[in-house]
Amino acid sequence: MIILKTPWALLLLPALAILTALAAGQAGRRLRAAGVPAPMPAHPGLRSRLFRILPFWTRALALCLLILALARPQAASRGEVPPTEGIDIMLVLDTSYSMAAVDFTPYNRMDAAKMAAGDFVKKRLNDRIGVTVFGGVALLTCPLTLDYQSVLELIEAAGLNMTNAEGTAIGDAIATGVNHLKDSKAKSKVIILLTDGRSNTGLITDLALAARTALAYDIKIYTIGTAGKGRAQIPTGNPLQPVLYIDEDLDEPTLREIAALTGGEFYRAKNYSELESIYAKIDSLEKTTFESKTFTSYRDLYEYLLIPALLLLAGIFVLEKTYLRTIP
Repeated sequence: MIILKTPWALLLLPALAILTALAAGQAGRRLRAAGVPAPMPAHPGLRSRLFRILPFWTRALALCLLILALARPQAASRGEVPPTEGIDIMLVLDTSYSMAAVDFTPYNRMDAAKMAAGDFVKKRLNDRIGVTVFGGVALLTCPLTLDYQSVLELIEAAGLNMTNAEGTAIGDAIATGVNHLKDSKAKSKVIILLTDGRSNTGLITDLALAARTALAYDIKIYTIGTAGKGRAQIPTGNPLQPVLYIDEDLDEPTLREIAALTGGEFYRAKNYSELESIYAKIDSLEKTTFESKTFTSYRDLYEYLLIPALLLLAGIFVLEKTYLRTIP
């Protein structure tokens, strides 16, 4: 959009038009002032015609351009200020061997968890997201970031027993998430903890204490239990024993307590569609509403009129001192 910073300057255009019309009627005086003693020939040459027309109309055009430049034309463009604050979210994924159980048909627990977490990340905007994985120990695989593509790649790269430590250290997983969220200045800090078992190893065995530590730093924990009811099968790849059966071992009461202590929620997913719904619900609960802020930027365009005007004046000055200095 083009606007004029000083539109009153356009009032000079009618005055210029009147003066130009009056001056054009006095064209003969210019010839006499140039020392032409007699009327011009009936068929004047190119230099004579240029002498009659070029200097006068070039200056008139230059003055018109100068007036337009004086009106300060500007290109105005509107934009939206991006949000500067969102939610910090740490995804904490259990990668213990039991996550290989195939009770989230057609996926195993690990693949279902990664797919649902990836869909959750794709729906977020302007929130920093990090990833922690745990088995017998907890490891930060992705610090808090707005680079969602990297987050998605690291979630996809998560594998079974990638910590190379047996067991399920839920307390250590919470502590790792808290450690990377506690200094955050975000308006809301969230841990989404996904596991299929119970805490049976690690340095931190008091899970209620771990939850209260999170609460002390205003960190909310959502806990998700990913295990079907009853026994589950784990493919072994061994033709002599193709599957291994494991019993249900989800510590639902403790996961509920962790969530309740921090103001979060506990959810249980027994299949992939339920897991998808749980992440969608958390996504809706932890939405940040941003006020739309717009700005207008202006770019001056007067130089596109000023420079041609000056070039025209300089050019006619040179011509009058050279080619149009005399007429035949």
